[in-house]
Amino acid sequence: MGRRKGRPVHGWLVVDKSQGLTSTDAVGRAKRLYDARKAGHAGTLDPLATGVLPIAFGEATKTVAYVMGGAKSYVFTVTWGADMDTDDAEGQVSVESDMRPSREQIE
Repeated sequence: MGRRKGRPVHGWLVVDKSQGLTSTDAVGRAKRLYDARKAGHAGTLDPLATGVLPIAFGEATKTVAYVMGGAKSYVFTVTWGADMDTDDAEGQVSVESDMRPSREQIE
């Protein structure tokens, strides 16, 4: 059997993922940067999302489940009255409405 590709890197890297980058792309970049044999992420962020993406290397990948079970918080923006054809901010408005939910309806 031949030598495994990459170095035996172990540990965590916390990345501030930028908009437009997928979680898989971020892991791939980190893996190449450190020439790591094994890497994975603890949570998926949509390409439109920005924020913390924990990346595990080597033996640390065995602890991903513990990170996934931790408390998380999200900050987001909602636009009321516009239905997008893609259900995200990249789409085109397909339907508009003047109706807005009350605070009680939202809660």
